[in-house]
Amino acid sequence: MNAFPPPPELTQDHGHDPIRASDAVIQRLRANHPSLIDLTTGRVERLLAALGHPERRLPPVIHVAGTNGKGSTVAYLRAIAEAQGLKVHALTSPHLVRFAERIRVAGELISDDRLNELTDKLEAVNDGAPISFFEITTVLALQAFADTPADLCIVEVGLGGRFDATNIFDAPAVSVITPVDYDHLEMLGSQLSKIAWEKAGIVKHARPVVVARQQDEALEVIEREADDRFAPMLLMGRDFDAWEERGRLMVQMPDRLLDLAPPSLFGGYQFANAGLAVAAALTLDHGLTDDVLGAGVSSTVWPARFQRLRAGPLAALAKARGSDLWLDGGHNPHAGRALAEAASRLVDRDGRPLVLITAMFARKDALGFFRPFAEMHPRVLTTTFDSHNAADPAELADAARLAGLTARIVADVEDGVRQALVADGPAPHILICGGLHFAGEVLAMSRETWPG
Repeated sequence: MNAFPPPPELTQDHGHDPIRASDAVIQRLRANHPSLIDLTTGRVERLLAALGHPERRLPPVIHVAGTNGKGSTVAYLRAIAEAQGLKVHALTSPHLVRFAERIRVAGELISDDRLNELTDKLEAVNDGAPISFFEITTVLALQAFADTPADLCIVEVGLGGRFDATNIFDAPAVSVITPVDYDHLEMLGSQLSKIAWEKAGIVKHARPVVVARQQDEALEVIEREADDRFAPMLLMGRDFDAWEERGRLMVQMPDRLLDLAPPSLFGGYQFANAGLAVAAALTLDHGLTDDVLGAGVSSTVWPARFQRLRAGPLAALAKARGSDLWLDGGHNPHAGRALAEAASRLVDRDGRPLVLITAMFARKDALGFFRPFAEMHPRVLTTTFDSHNAADPAELADAARLAGLTARIVADVEDGVRQALVADGPAPHILICGGLHFAGEVLAMSRETWPG
């Protein structure tokens, strides 16, 4: 297996890149560019050429693909670079509350005025030619980056990798591949090798690639891609490693052992994400000190990744009962395993029960998501959110029961928190989870919890 055919054009987004149409720029772009996904880079390349190739005027680029951990890895990389005193551009997706969260220009969220200005420019240059929302906003970000000086540019893949709108860099400074697992099966296919082939499309000729631990089937494909492109590959577990020791982050590189402050993001899996970012940062700059690397990973902020909610109406309800409230956007089996591990740390500390409040998109593997929680026997409360692609709460409850859990349906997330708090016994740990769109609705409930 050396190649797979490109996926067909899809006329609906099937839940990919969900957008909450609250920003004026989103309403405008969505009206002109419906959710038409063409998993090739041709339309992006056409518009970039018409703009004079802004992608060629960027500082060194770190390109990040994978199934889980992409956003956290980008956040760690950005925090490390900023701890070094660098100005960093960053493109991530999706946003949680406001579109501007996707585009950080030299460390600052892009302003509404700049968004509108660039939208005017790109609409005029595109001149009505077919292009999707994600494609034109990717080009918008690259133009914003090219117009503002910075020291580093970090770009997260939107979907897949090989045919993603962001895959237009011929020579990234470093490519990074986080763990590959099953997700977006309707677009990327149901074979892990096919999904890995999509992700490995960001590997470029003779450019270094740093790779997280992978399942054997995925690793075989990624290694073949790196060999075919003569790309130096640094693999976690073989060429470097990262682990937790006495609460510290240990990173063993080929030439040095680092003993760093622990990652600020909660969960044992974050030690691997932070270690991957450290290895990628050192591949780009071998002179980074332990102090800078530790300051970066210990100060990273990334909302809706096992985030402790201390503000907003839901947090106030939980606090009044003595409960702690957590929020995570994970929605696939790999994320379920990571979340179950993190939640077990909470339960092991004090023996208090766990309650899951869950909503997710249809077509997600809800059973695979719930199975890792079986040993903890949490109560599961299923609900929905504002999307025509949201899963039926009854079907989610059935999936939870098949995984051996007790489940019932609640009207909405607020009702879920109230129901979680009425049970007898100790105040529970409450985890709201199932997807970033659902997490975004929770954060949008109060200005206090909007990502900054």
